[in-house]
Amino acid sequence: MNTPGTPLSSYKDTPTRSVSVDGVDFAYRQLGPEGGVPLVLLNHLAAVLDNWDPRVVDGIAQQRRVIAFDNRGVGASGGTTPRTVEDMARDTVLFIRALGLDRVDLLGLSMGGFIAQVIAAQEPRLVRKIILAGTGPAGGQGIDKVTPLTLRATLKGALTRKDPKQYLFFTDTEGGRQAGHAFLARLKERTDNRDKAISLPAFRAQLQAIKRWGLQDPADLSNIRQPALVANGESDRMVPSQNPLDLAARLPHSELVPLYRDAGHGGIFQYHDEFVAKALEFLEAPIAVA
Repeated sequence: MNTPGTPLSSYKDTPTRSVSVDGVDFAYRQLGPEGGVPLVLLNHLAAVLDNWDPRVVDGIAQQRRVIAFDNRGVGASGGTTPRTVEDMARDTVLFIRALGLDRVDLLGLSMGGFIAQVIAAQEPRLVRKIILAGTGPAGGQGIDKVTPLTLRATLKGALTRKDPKQYLFFTDTEGGRQAGHAFLARLKERTDNRDKAISLPAFRAQLQAIKRWGLQDPADLSNIRQPALVANGESDRMVPSQNPLDLAARLPHSELVPLYRDAGHGGIFQYHDEFVAKALEFLEAPIAVA
């Protein structure tokens, strides 16, 4: 399971592999062309490998190697889930180095964006560029309220027999509901060798980590010198849409994608074609020398 093999062009058919990190197996999938700087995907709360939109992964993988993985204690990865974003970032760095990589780009979605910020600040030689989607800085507006919001949506989902992501990731408009239905259908395209759902203890640990992040004092983002692309929907309930504006204003070398219209936390999934095109443009652009 540890030999990458021939790159594939479809995320739904990409095999799940594993790599040992300090004696713990981390599950991952990779696809796209060999060579160049790979893009490592950092996932959102409660998400496993099968929660990445295949349109986003496949679109980027047409030009770039893409690596998605389950952090410690999540999905098919072993170990116990950390209770701080900083420890999740440490595990991510260990995973990247276990793959033999010494230079990567990062795409962090929501909680994954918190992790990406920590790695970019602490490992400037490892990280070339970062994409931050549906996320915010430590101490950002409303981030400490994610737990009650998530639990209410989970209860509503159980009562209505709908996936909570319909309520958490998309607006309650005709366009938002249609986008949510289409996204959830895409997540079911992979039918074989699907990942394990997150366990309740791992989910609780992630909620604790997010709350700690939301209650922290605002971080100094001026030491994140890498180019950063920031994106979100205009009506994000989980990480309020003021946060990407704050991030873009405080990061020294940032570019803000205009907030996606009638879109929430899942804006990059709802507008996957536009996001993929912008992400590839950003990743391929030369880095200006200061």
